[in-house]
Amino acid sequence: MSRTRRHGNSRSRSGRAWLLAGALAIVAAGAWAAADELKPPETKRDATVDDYNGVKVADPYRWLEDQNSPETRAWIDQENEFTKSVLGKLPGRAEIEKHVTALLKIDSYGVPVERGGRIFYSKRLAEQDLSVLYERNGTSGAEEMLVDPHPMSKDHTTSVNWEAISLDGSLAAYGVREGGADEVAVHVLDAATHKELPDSLPRARYLRVEIAPDKRGIYYSLSKKEGPRAYYHPFGGDPAKDEEIFGSGYGPEMLIALSLSEDGGYLVLHVLHGSAADYTEVYYKDLKTNGPITNLVKGAGDRFIAQIAGGQAFIQTNWKAPNERILVADMKNPAMANWREAIPEGKWPIQDVSLAGGKLLVGYTEEATSRLRLYEASGKLDREVTLPTLGTVSGVTGRWRSESVFFGFQSFTIPQSVYHLDMKTGAVESWAKPALPIHTGEIETEQVHYTSKDGTQIPMFLVHRKDVKRDGARPVLLTGYGGFNLSETPTFNAYAVLFAEHGGIYALPNLRGGGEFGESWHKAGMREKKQNVFDDFLGAAEWLVAEKYTEASKLGIRGGSNGGLLVGAAVTQRPDLFGAVVCRYPLLDMLRYQNFLVAKFWVPEYGSADRTSDFQFLRAYSPYQNVKPGTKYPPVLFVTGDSDTRVAPLHARKMAAEMQAANGSDRPILLLYDTQSGHSGGRPIGKQIEETTDEMVFLFGELGVKTGP
Repeated sequence: MSRTRRHGNSRSRSGRAWLLAGALAIVAAGAWAAADELKPPETKRDATVDDYNGVKVADPYRWLEDQNSPETRAWIDQENEFTKSVLGKLPGRAEIEKHVTALLKIDSYGVPVERGGRIFYSKRLAEQDLSVLYERNGTSGAEEMLVDPHPMSKDHTTSVNWEAISLDGSLAAYGVREGGADEVAVHVLDAATHKELPDSLPRARYLRVEIAPDKRGIYYSLSKKEGPRAYYHPFGGDPAKDEEIFGSGYGPEMLIALSLSEDGGYLVLHVLHGSAADYTEVYYKDLKTNGPITNLVKGAGDRFIAQIAGGQAFIQTNWKAPNERILVADMKNPAMANWREAIPEGKWPIQDVSLAGGKLLVGYTEEATSRLRLYEASGKLDREVTLPTLGTVSGVTGRWRSESVFFGFQSFTIPQSVYHLDMKTGAVESWAKPALPIHTGEIETEQVHYTSKDGTQIPMFLVHRKDVKRDGARPVLLTGYGGFNLSETPTFNAYAVLFAEHGGIYALPNLRGGGEFGESWHKAGMREKKQNVFDDFLGAAEWLVAEKYTEASKLGIRGGSNGGLLVGAAVTQRPDLFGAVVCRYPLLDMLRYQNFLVAKFWVPEYGSADRTSDFQFLRAYSPYQNVKPGTKYPPVLFVTGDSDTRVAPLHARKMAAEMQAANGSDRPILLLYDTQSGHSGGRPIGKQIEETTDEMVFLFGELGVKTGP
């Protein structure tokens, strides 16, 4: 069990010298010496220039946006060969891969869902590549396998996931995903006989799927080029002729999420304006009377999430409450003027609400760690749910008419574990807890606070061995996200354990733009205030150096997706501050991002260069446009893949080419490009091990870590 403690800026750290026989020892940087003479492939530059209301902006690698052109494919192959030749010359790969495999090849469980007395869940055993779908009769019934994806593809790049379970548990819908893409095909099977129904929905970007209460069809919503739409598919019908029931007129910057009420009496539809749902509309349809789709919330300009049970709508909202509160509407008279407040806004933000056992199970984030509190439907506090330690509640499933609740829990050194909560007694019991093949008892987590550029206090987790020295020589991996109202809380991470095990430090600051401290924290890091996020991240790096945890040459940074944008901005703004950079599945050309894939529903978060008012702040930080020729950049590893259908891989392609051409140092700028994998989940564990090993070989090589006692 790891130990977690908190302290402020002035707390000093000292301890005995550490020793880790047979592991990784800290040495002077220079593992790249054998690769110094390697040069990246020559990349053609063209004369493309865009005019943004009189401001000319060059885009010399526009041609790399065409992912399928023979020229781009040949360039990708050359870049991969170069990357492999550089990484292949580095020592210690076998030892690193051994450690990565030990951390990732463990049993993995999804949080179960109970329907009609049946328990549905996913599980991947340590020796398996992919998660398999199971069900059992009751919490302790015999386990039955429903869907095994391993035979679906020779290379195990096809995976499956639960999409929906009927209210009585007799039918189950699952998605089939290829190569880690966001799009899935939806299949339906009989849970009792394990036989598939002839109906299926074609591959698409489904937002939500629900099996109709009468089990005669499926409600679903999906993203289309013109915008999100909701449909009803009758079993036996042609999906191409499915009836559109909602969404006409909404554009691609929006999403539609649908759900069923606990008793199946209502279909609830949420319209999310932007992927962070800063503004939502809520509609409902009475299925028992086949009534019209009726508005519950529209025009309030804030976030509302409604769940209906027991004739009431329980509404989580930040309306007049940045830290969120719970309101209740009687469905017999649901006008907004008749709502009552059940749980008021508090000091710490509400993250989510689950309905179970006729009560409300409310998840809070307190100092960037999870809390679970149980309330009566009236809003009266029942009890605090005891959690194993400081960490993250990762999913809660329950039913209004059931006393049984499951939730996931993890921390930096605790893999995703599943617990069962008895709503009557409050007892919490372990349901599934994977074992780690290594001892993490010498690893601890501390929480520090530092001051960002504008004076804002930012908390940060540091994960390290108890005896780590603050001698300015520790290798540090700094990561972050800072966007879309997402909270960065302690979750199991092979990088954290590896760095801590081997005398280093894993650092995770809670940047503005996230949801750790409510909507005001989120808004302080979006649109024209996005630079605050980068300042917070750079402030963390400066603090780690000033407080003698590390030095710039031993400070690595890593981020993915919006976090890829974060590290891309960091390395272009302060290339002198870092010793190595891993930039995964990133957004980097912020002047054109909105033109590709699903990026239009990120415009409320980032803004769009198509608007004159937004162009100025996007141009000021967009990493691709801020690469400066002759700059001595630290080594950078860009990671992406063809099957990323969320963040277009063109960002990494263009940025790698631009930095390789501009780089004034002898450190490598590399592109690791997977032609089969993508951004989403479901990737085989073997592929995850391979990619993690590549990243760790790169980081250890540049930050001065080598294998050996």
